Amino acid sequence: MAGKYELYTDKSGEFRFRLKAGNGEVIALSSEGYTTKAAAKNGIASIGRNADSPIVDLTESS
Repeated sequence: MAGKYELYTDKSGEFRFRLKAGNGEVIALSSEGYTTKAAAKNGIASIGRNADSPIVDLTESS
């Protein structure tokens, strides 16, 4: 089974999402809160567009 985004509302009524692997394990914890479902879906789409971003290792000194 492929991974999936779960879109949900938090206790304060804001929309959030998390990414789960095919085995159900959470890969990315909860997103920031969005006031509209459309804005949360745009956040998911943004991740999809930027998924091939480079890794910046902040543990290595320059």
